[in-house]
Amino acid sequence: MEFYYRKPPGVGLESHISTSIEKFLFDNKLIVKNIPAEVVASLETNIHLSRIDWKNWPDKEEDITDVKRGLGYVSGFLIYMFIFMFGAQVMRGILEEKTSRVVEVIISSVSPFQLMMGKIIGIALIGLTQFVSWLVLTVGISTFAQQVFFSIPVQQGTEAAASSDIMSSSKIAQSEQAEIAPVKNDEAAVMVNSIMKQIGKINIPLVIGAFVFYFLGGYLLYGSLFAAVGAAVDSETDTQQFMLPISIPLIIGLIVMINSFLNPSGKLAVIFSIIPLTSPIVMMARIPFGVPPLQLVASASLLILTFLGATWMAAKIYRIGILMYGKKVSYGEMWKWIRG
Repeated sequence: MEFYYRKPPGVGLESHISTSIEKFLFDNKLIVKNIPAEVVASLETNIHLSRIDWKNWPDKEEDITDVKRGLGYVSGFLIYMFIFMFGAQVMRGILEEKTSRVVEVIISSVSPFQLMMGKIIGIALIGLTQFVSWLVLTVGISTFAQQVFFSIPVQQGTEAAASSDIMSSSKIAQSEQAEIAPVKNDEAAVMVNSIMKQIGKINIPLVIGAFVFYFLGGYLLYGSLFAAVGAAVDSETDTQQFMLPISIPLIIGLIVMINSFLNPSGKLAVIFSIIPLTSPIVMMARIPFGVPPLQLVASASLLILTFLGATWMAAKIYRIGILMYGKKVSYGEMWKWIRG
């Protein structure tokens, strides 16, 4: 088949056209060969593969992979977004204080290291407060919605069906309707209860604790780097050359996070969940699936050590760069500040 177009079509449109033509030709071939379409449809079989975790044997508890993927994706993406958002906020705040010369007055009362850490920790507490507020609000809204909109008892439908049986002349037909009516009324409630039950099988305290730790660790690590960039330059346009080395590990972590959903225990996911620059994002994608304690401890330890090293390096740059004006800073100049 040849498809002519003026503007490049989307993948969905091409797939729709191909599928429609294939189905049309298939149905017509059945008619030509005198094969009823109902016979072919009755031969089609759909297979649902249930994932059973062998560690729960002999209990055949189905693995809730989709819920784990969703929870891991949301957690990893939130950390990615928070690090970028609050890190840039630290950089802009320091840059604003430097360009307005307010920092000269502040440094007369506190040391440059105290000023830098105060800025980083203050914004970290703001982000943590927002996360706690969102968590409490989400739990409250979901609980309220479940109680108000999805708490339709099955017995009411059964009693209504029973009363209709008494008033009806055909008890068999009415009993069949009584069995179908509660199912239709409770479909939404069953779906929501099923999702809540699946979420209950996940170690939620571990996920929340890991999220708080990796959010704080990742933000403090990247926040110190953003602070060093903000102190080294004189304008926001000069930050672009230093933003690329900071942004690349975060983008790589986001790409690996998406890949880790396909194979959470693969080498790629394990390695990048231990590397400190990508572990806050990738590890959160693996946490719902279960991570060996040794890997978790190694990832957390390396993140803490790297944060301390990055803070020391950023303090060296901040101490000199915060009071330097009118000079274009290069990587070589920053390296001299670190060595000095």
